Amino acid sequence: MKVKFYTLGCKVNQYETQAMGEALKKMGYETANGNEEADIFIVNSCTVTAESDRKTRQAVRRFKRQNPHGIVVLTGCMPQAYPEKAKELLEADIVLGNKNNRDLPRMLESYIKYGSRVFDISEHKTGDSFQGDTITSFDERTRAYVKIQDGCNRFCSYCIIPYSRGRVRSKPLSQLKNELDALSKNGYKEVVLVGINLSSYGSDIGCSFPEAVKIANDTEGILRVRLGSLEPDHLTDEVIEALSKCEKLCPQFHISLQSGCDKTLKAMNRHYTADEYRKIANKLRECFKDCTLTTDIMVGFAGETQEDFEESLHFAKEIAFEKVHIFPYSIRKGTRAEKLTGHLDKSIKDERCKILTAQTDKIRQDFFSSQLGRSYGVLIESKTDSDGYYTGHTANYIPVKVKLPQDFCGSIVDVIITEVSTDGYCIGEII
Repeated sequence: MKVKFYTLGCKVNQYETQAMGEALKKMGYETANGNEEADIFIVNSCTVTAESDRKTRQAVRRFKRQNPHGIVVLTGCMPQAYPEKAKELLEADIVLGNKNNRDLPRMLESYIKYGSRVFDISEHKTGDSFQGDTITSFDERTRAYVKIQDGCNRFCSYCIIPYSRGRVRSKPLSQLKNELDALSKNGYKEVVLVGINLSSYGSDIGCSFPEAVKIANDTEGILRVRLGSLEPDHLTDEVIEALSKCEKLCPQFHISLQSGCDKTLKAMNRHYTADEYRKIANKLRECFKDCTLTTDIMVGFAGETQEDFEESLHFAKEIAFEKVHIFPYSIRKGTRAEKLTGHLDKSIKDERCKILTAQTDKIRQDFFSSQLGRSYGVLIESKTDSDGYYTGHTANYIPVKVKLPQDFCGSIVDVIITEVSTDGYCIGEII
C-alpha cells in the first residue's frame, strides 16, 4: 500500500513525518511521490494558530472527499491539544496525538484488519522522557532536520504548545550521536538541530544545549550544523561563547522576538526585555563572522496600541533582521490570552502586518545588495526551471541562484555574488 504525507507547521513536525515514513517503510508500505496515487493519507497537523487548524480540517476533508475508499490519518499537535475537535472530524479514520504517533504502523494494521475507526490520544505528563524513533535520511532534502528536544515549560500567555507538546524532554546524547553518524554515512553534509524549545535542551537530563551542538560539530562528514528557533533568555554569554567554538556551526540564528515592545512582552509572559534581546543580538554578531539574525514577530496581540506597534516596528528596524516571519495574533482556546481584554479587529492586524512586512522586506533587500562582490560556499539544494540554474544557501542562509555545468545537489560550491534578483535570491557565479 502507498502512503502520502501532508505536513503542516514546524521543522519538528517535518522530522516526525520522516520518522513515521521510515517506520512504515520497514513494515512494507511505500511512499507515493508527486501526483502518484496513494491508499493512505496522513495529515501531520499544527495548531499554533487558528489558520493552522483551518488548514488541518480542510486537508482531512479534502483527502477523504477525493479518496473515499482511502484511509485518512490525522496526527500531530491539533488532535493532541484539542481532542474533542479532532473527534468531530469524522473524515479521519485514524486519529492519534503527537505523543504516540510512533504507534501509527500498529494502528494502521488494526484499521485495515477490523475497519473500525481508531481514536487514540495519550496525554503528555510531567516526568515523561524523550520518545521517538531516529531517522537515517530526509526524503528529497539535501539537509536533514534532527529533532533533539520536545516540549516547553514556558506557558507564554498566547501559546497552546505546552498543552500540545508537554514538558521539556531531551534526546540522550548517545542516541543523538548514533543518529548523526547514520545521516553522515548516508551523505548528508548539513544538519539542522530542531526542537519545540530547542535552547532548553538538556535541562531535564543533566547536560547542556552546547554539548548537543558540539556532538554534531564533531561528527565526521557533517560540514555544516544549523540551529532551529531559539529562545532569547537561554542565550547567555556563556552559551554564546561555547557555541562560537563549534567551527561548523552556521552563523545564522533564528531568535524568537514576538514583540519589540516591553509592555507587550510582559503581557505575553515572555522572559526578557527588548534591551536584553538587543544585547544578545549584539553579542552574536560580535562572536560570529557574517552573522545573520532572523526572527518571528507577532502583530496585534491583545491590548497592543498603535504606539506599542510602532515601538515594536522601530525595534525591528534597529536590529535590522535579515529576515522576519510576521503573523497576526489569533486566539487559542485554553490560553491565558484568550481571557485578556483589548482584542483587535482583523483589519487592524492585517494593516499592521502589511506595514511591518514592507519595512522588513526593505531591510532584507538592502542586506542582499550589501553582499555584491562577496564570496561564499553555497550548499546546492535543487534545480530551477531556468536552464542550468540551481538554488542553495550560504552558511548564513542567504538564498543563492547559480548556473552550474552539472548537477551538484548536495555539494557545497564556491560562488561570488554578482546580482540581486527580484524573486528573493542573490545571483552567484561559480568561482
